[in-house]
Amino acid sequence: MPDSLVPVFQLYGETRQWPTPDLLHCESIPERSRRHDWRIRPHRHADLCHLLYLAEGRVTLELEGGGRSLEAPQLIVVPAMSIHGFHFSPDTQGHIITLSRPLVERLQARLDSQSGVLSKPDAHALGTTRHHGRIATLVEQIDDEYRHPAQGRSHLLEALMEALTIETARLAETAARQPSRARPRQRDKAREHLQAYQTLIEAQFSQQPGIEHFAEQLGVTSAHLNTLCRRLAGRSALQLLHERLLLEAKRQLTYTNLTIGEVAEGLGFSEPAYFTRFFKRLTGLPPKDFRRRQEADAADRRQQ
Repeated sequence: MPDSLVPVFQLYGETRQWPTPDLLHCESIPERSRRHDWRIRPHRHADLCHLLYLAEGRVTLELEGGGRSLEAPQLIVVPAMSIHGFHFSPDTQGHIITLSRPLVERLQARLDSQSGVLSKPDAHALGTTRHHGRIATLVEQIDDEYRHPAQGRSHLLEALMEALTIETARLAETAARQPSRARPRQRDKAREHLQAYQTLIEAQFSQQPGIEHFAEQLGVTSAHLNTLCRRLAGRSALQLLHERLLLEAKRQLTYTNLTIGEVAEGLGFSEPAYFTRFFKRLTGLPPKDFRRRQEADAADRRQQ
């Protein structure tokens, strides 16, 4: 299927915006798949990575042009930009953990070569492997922490993801010793350019350089950069930069005591008023109201 015809989702099976200031999203497979008659049509994400833990049931998986039927237990890795689709059996149980690009890059910085498993689309049969019990426990702990936030939530979620990434890398290493089998196709040059652009965004977003500056660093024109972003990510180059700024703004408003002015200055806005207009345009709420809502939501969850 041509890239231009593949829908770009911003969350598992959805076009809606990333719903949380967290760098990670976790939910059970039935929570969303049941609403779609257990079928998620082929799509891709420009800047999200999935880990699916299939505890029970089966799935027909389409991953980078290859299709196969898989029986639980399985751990499926879907990197950013990989075309993927699922058709689950109605008795499926398990979880899907979605990682934002900033979290993937943090894991890459901390774990070095072991984080490479997050960039390789594949499905790993767990069966009676020694990794299964530990992977199942880590997924359960991530889900519990995600649903019941407490002090230190962000740090604990990242620590659990580090452990899960290491276990996944070990699992993949074990599988690599088995007889070779067909692997999904590799990325093309346009995808590599998009990935490089996203890496530059992660390193420079708080400085808010112009798109021309990014394009120059990539060795392409700004028009070409915009074209490939729209084709592969469904958004312009500027929108991708703004989405990263917005995510960081949400995180700082939620998890720090910085004033609105301090958040604005740290993200490269010359005036707090400019930041407020930017934030309200993209969320519908002024920063102060967003912060109050997050505080109220956190208090409600603590009482549950």
